[in-house]
Amino acid sequence: MAGLRIGAHVAQNDPIAEAKSRGADLVQFFLGDPQGYQGPEVAYAGGADALRADAEAAGVDLYVHAPYIVNVATTNNRIRIPSRKLLQQHVDAAATIGAKGLIVHGGHVNKADDPEKGFDNWRKAVEATDLKLPLLIENTAGGDNAMTRSLDRIGRVWDAISTAEGFEQVGFCLDTCHAHAGGNDLSAVVADLVAITGPISLVHCNDSRDEFDSGADRHTNFGQGRIAPDELAAVVRDAGAPVVCETPGGPDEHKADFAFLRERL
Repeated sequence: MAGLRIGAHVAQNDPIAEAKSRGADLVQFFLGDPQGYQGPEVAYAGGADALRADAEAAGVDLYVHAPYIVNVATTNNRIRIPSRKLLQQHVDAAATIGAKGLIVHGGHVNKADDPEKGFDNWRKAVEATDLKLPLLIENTAGGDNAMTRSLDRIGRVWDAISTAEGFEQVGFCLDTCHAHAGGNDLSAVVADLVAITGPISLVHCNDSRDEFDSGADRHTNFGQGRIAPDELAAVVRDAGAPVVCETPGGPDEHKADFAFLRERL
């Protein structure tokens, strides 16, 4: 794992400085309000072109996380239609800064809905979006109606989107906290997912404050939660993908998490 690329989720104002302060190979950030529909904005001085050029010069890979409110699976038109628009806006913005991928949560359907409608809405969303960079669908921690909590549901999403034009630009982002909280065995989850989605594109490596299958999405720093350190390391080793630590704190805490993980690899 000598070539492992690792970084953290950071504020977007100056992601290059954030990366340098952590000794990070990559950073992930939001482009705008993660809870709002107002669209992406690039806060970096000099704008998108400067950020792209400075990241390339620094050897720092950029990843963008789509707003949490994006839910392209829902049958609620008042949410699904704005979600598709917001997704396209973030694809476009992430492409302009040279991002390696755009991460988006799998979303959910309403309690009374047939999950099949959610799977098909994902197909329609992939077909409707001009994917100018990899779209990385992330597993989520809770909700009986979630599209990407269980392996079975992830498989159904992949079955649906595999027929969509643009599918070759879709990848998977594995979140360890979400997998643990969602009731997925971390010792087998990479092999199980690869059989469904193909190679893992990105790992969100996070410890969990809560018990297995709790459904609770509460990240914590490595060694302070409920996931065995060796399990976290094994997921990273097995996935063989770049790693984003979405753990609490700033440069000091993230450097400690990087060291914790590298030591076990």
